[in-house]
Amino acid sequence: MIQFFRRIRQRLLAENKLTKYVLYATGEILLVVIGILIALQINNSNEARKQREQELHYLKNLKTDLILNIAELDRYITTRNSRIESANYVLEHFEGKPLTDLNAFAFHTTNIYIWQKFTQQDNTFQELINSGNLALISNDSIKNGLLNLQALYKKLKNEEEHFRYDAEILLYEPSYSVLDLNPIVKNFTYQVTEGKAGENVELPRENYEAMLKDLKQKNGFVMAVYEFSVMNGQFNEMKAMCEEIIRLIDKEMQTEN
Repeated sequence: MIQFFRRIRQRLLAENKLTKYVLYATGEILLVVIGILIALQINNSNEARKQREQELHYLKNLKTDLILNIAELDRYITTRNSRIESANYVLEHFEGKPLTDLNAFAFHTTNIYIWQKFTQQDNTFQELINSGNLALISNDSIKNGLLNLQALYKKLKNEEEHFRYDAEILLYEPSYSVLDLNPIVKNFTYQVTEGKAGENVELPRENYEAMLKDLKQKNGFVMAVYEFSVMNGQFNEMKAMCEEIIRLIDKEMQTEN
């Protein structure tokens, strides 16, 4: 093909047909430009297809993480509700209810002491951030949803840290000075495992009666009710965000079908 065009060019020059040569040269340049544009278009299309495939891969993994997140949030909401119930049970005795069931009272106090921090399932989001690939998520609603979810998670971490501080000052430190933890831990373990571990040991009533006279510890259980309620509100908000992002991801992926 190149030899063909070269012969035409040489013939036109030999025949001294300048005008025709200029027109021919212009046409040849246009053909080259068109060829380059077509090649660029093909290359851009291939690149866009690869990016879309990568985006869909991320969206699929994000959905998996969000589903796991919802399951974990549900578990923590249930657990936090049980902690709130325990704290309210203990507070009734601080307010004057007679201490008749030491096992139940010990169970509910210990149920507050062993609270755990929530860890979000966000491996895919972290990969997007660390790799600089967050821009691959073309749907702004999905992208903003992920960023808002992360912001709320940070607020939750701050709330957990706040309660951790309160628990250290108002619950752990004062209880260590009046409670013998050895029988308490054995008894609690016995109760939660339905007798498969721990021991059904007798609990020291005088220790708990001393505890019920401590205003600082009472305030610790008050803060447990308040802050666990705040955390549960954040958990429910996070769950709603996760469900909305999943809806958006499903809608985005349906466009491929």
